[in-house]
Amino acid sequence: MAVLWIGVGALGRRAEREDDGGGQAMLKLLVIVHALGASIWTGGHLLLALGVLPPALKAGDPMPVLRFERAFERLGLGALALQLATGLALARLDLGRWEALWSFDPGIARSVALKLLLLAATLALALQARWQLIPRLTAASLPRLAVQIVLITLLAVGLLVVGASIRLGGLGL
Repeated sequence: MAVLWIGVGALGRRAEREDDGGGQAMLKLLVIVHALGASIWTGGHLLLALGVLPPALKAGDPMPVLRFERAFERLGLGALALQLATGLALARLDLGRWEALWSFDPGIARSVALKLLLLAATLALALQARWQLIPRLTAASLPRLAVQIVLITLLAVGLLVVGASIRLGGLGL
C-alpha cells in the first residue's frame, strides 16, 4: 500500500510540473485505466446480482454463486485495486492538494469525498462477504449473502455514476 501512496504522490507532482500536453496525456491514461477497472468490478457484480444470484436463490443452491466467486475473485479484486490506485491518482490531480478534500467545497472535493465514502462501504461489505459469509455459505445463509451482493452492486453503480459525473461536469453537490 505504501508503494501505491508513493506512486500517487509522484503522479500528482509530475502532472503539476508537466505542460498541458503531458498532464493531459497522464489524465487520459488514468481515466481510461480507471474506467476499465470500474467496468470489470461493476459489470461482474451486475452479472452476479442479475444473472447468477436469482436462479441460485430460487433453487436454494449456493454452488452457482460460489463458482462465480471463485472465477471472478482475482479479476474483481484486481480491478478494485486498480480503481483504488488510479482513483487516488485522479483525486490528487483533480484536487491539486490533499487538503482540498477536507474543505468539502461544492464541486470536485464533495464528489471525491462521496466516492471515498462509497468505496469505504464497498470495501467493508466486500471484506465481510469474502471472509465471513462466503467461506460458510449454505442454502440457509444464501439470502444474507444475496443482500450483500445487491448492496455491493448498488454501491458499484453509485461509484460509476459519481465518477462519470466528475468527468462530465459534476452532480451539482
